[in-house]
Amino acid sequence: MSEHLRTALELAASQIPVLPLRAGKVPFGNCRRCADHACGGRPNMKNAGPCACPGPCHAWAAATTDPDLINSGPWRRAWLRASAVAYHPGGAGLTVVDLDNTDAIAWARENLPATQTVPTTRGEHWLYLGPMQSANAVRPGVDIKSTMAYARWLGFGTGTMTYLPDAVRALAVRQPRAVRPAAVPLPLRAGGGECRHRTPAYLERGIAMAEQRITETSSGVHNTVYRTFLAVLSAHGRCGCLTDVHVARLFSAAQAKGETARHCTEAWANARTTLGV
Repeated sequence: MSEHLRTALELAASQIPVLPLRAGKVPFGNCRRCADHACGGRPNMKNAGPCACPGPCHAWAAATTDPDLINSGPWRRAWLRASAVAYHPGGAGLTVVDLDNTDAIAWARENLPATQTVPTTRGEHWLYLGPMQSANAVRPGVDIKSTMAYARWLGFGTGTMTYLPDAVRALAVRQPRAVRPAAVPLPLRAGGGECRHRTPAYLERGIAMAEQRITETSSGVHNTVYRTFLAVLSAHGRCGCLTDVHVARLFSAAQAKGETARHCTEAWANARTTLGV
């Protein structure tokens, strides 16, 4: 039994979903069954669906805790070729703050709660208890790996694991300035109507529900984003209570699921045209 396979089985026994990595810290590509996306999945993409392949396809979506699958023929052949073991942090209920250099480590020590720390080739992984959405380049040298992502297994490290703090969650929230107001057609005071909601709480609840709907979708992201924009504009687009900050929150949620700024702008414009606001 290879060392990587032995490690994978030990982690799986602790309910940590694992997958093998090829040289270069990249996942294994599609099996023949998945050639040309015949299975409907999107190999090595963050919004890939659950993997039902006999071998380790589709990056993080292939991660499993099933010892029979991990030790099966196709997987055993992959472990023999593997250069490292990876795991799905979100599937294990964890969040990894990946600090890529000494400057990032220094920043984390000043701004984040101490937690379990694992040395990496160039920096450190800080492990927190609790999953969240993954995000790359949240600041220089800092990535967040949790749901729909994978991280290399480099051991248990040192220190006591801390519950996921708000300071880490806030890193994945894109700032409103990321959306240029000139590129976003805002429905401010459309038709000069008076706000019928009477209370900001109604609007805040609607925006929060829209963000949640986009964040929690597992398939058909583009359609979900459009339908959500349509619902928000239907409820709030004619009284003028929406601001660029509200729209930026919706765009940020969509971009965190893989939508581009252009697609967000087009979906918003199409929803406005459909409703005539």
